Amino acid sequence: MDSGDTAGGTLDIERIKQLIPHRYPFLMIDRIVELVPDVSAVGIKNVSINEPYFQGHFPSRPIMPGVLIIEAMAQTSGALVVYTMGEDAEGRLVYFMSVDSARFRKPITPGDTVHIHVEKLQSRGRVWKFAGKAKVEGTLMAEATYSAMIADS
Repeated sequence: MDSGDTAGGTLDIERIKQLIPHRYPFLMIDRIVELVPDVSAVGIKNVSINEPYFQGHFPSRPIMPGVLIIEAMAQTSGALVVYTMGEDAEGRLVYFMSVDSARFRKPITPGDTVHIHVEKLQSRGRVWKFAGKAKVEGTLMAEATYSAMIADS
């Protein structure tokens, strides 16, 4: 097991930073609590009032922007892809190709702990397709299907 990997397929923030190149203020996952290589992962985002986007979205009623919920799904998926591909893929970029069937059911607000469930639907070469769901306390908040491509090194 690599540094930052723990029993049960969990990854801490330092291990996530080895896998994907995102950094504050655009790193949208804090931990991965389940990871089944080449199959699925569950990431955690602890939403804080200190997130920079809450200054303008919206000051009187802070809500996590939908595009950032989708980004959290993508980052969880990216970590899964890179982890599955192995050490040679660490730090490589994973680019969105499409986002389909995005649905936002309920707002995510400061204080929420979001569980980001991603499942690989298919992969062909460097292109991967996923289904993602964002849940708070078991309640579905958002969902989408999307595809991404891992960049050449």
